[in-house]
Amino acid sequence: MPVAPPPPPSGWSVPPGPQAVLRSPAGLSKAVMILLGLVIGADLFALWQGNHSYQLVGRLIRNLGSVTSREIDQADALYGASGTVQLATTIATAVVFVVWFHRTRVNAEVFAPEYHARKRGWAIWGWAVPVVNLWFPRQIATDIWNASADEKSRSRALLNWWWALWIVNLIFGRLAAQRYSRAEQAEEIKGAIAGLMASDVFNIMAAVVAIFFVRRLTRMQHEKALRGPAL
Repeated sequence: MPVAPPPPPSGWSVPPGPQAVLRSPAGLSKAVMILLGLVIGADLFALWQGNHSYQLVGRLIRNLGSVTSREIDQADALYGASGTVQLATTIATAVVFVVWFHRTRVNAEVFAPEYHARKRGWAIWGWAVPVVNLWFPRQIATDIWNASADEKSRSRALLNWWWALWIVNLIFGRLAAQRYSRAEQAEEIKGAIAGLMASDVFNIMAAVVAIFFVRRLTRMQHEKALRGPAL
């Protein structure tokens, strides 16, 4: 991994362009962590419903007469509802997370304007633009981390774990969803449900690490703001 650049030799300054203003990200971070908790809850609900559907399809494969059409309809409805809850919590969390991420990026520009390879607007658009969203946010997060860190918090292990789990979850989740949408036979549906359940587990892991990442970076910025600029 690249080595973090040395700390700035002078006080905080702002490069030419729109004024960067230091604001606390604490309130936004609390909202993000609460929403990530809701994402975890939605994933656990989806796992429970997924397991029920998985067992139901297994019974269907072993003995067609052991499963009624009512059971199938109820399972489909509940599994679909769990997916809707997951989507709603994910969208809400994504919006607030990006707002928090942009706030930390602006703060980091106040701390050390020379650390940043991307303009602050990419802290928002970097998540939305296809292809570049696979690495732009990681670069920006690294710059934010370096600008916010002191000598005791230079390790980026937490950041790396957060990003690795995000990428794995993003790719695996899309593949699992595509497999489920194509499944037609009972055996295919059963395997697709297993894939979705594994995707839910990855999503839970990514959300847990994201909570620690948000908490750690927010604390780093709070502590650096309290210390004031280097003289």
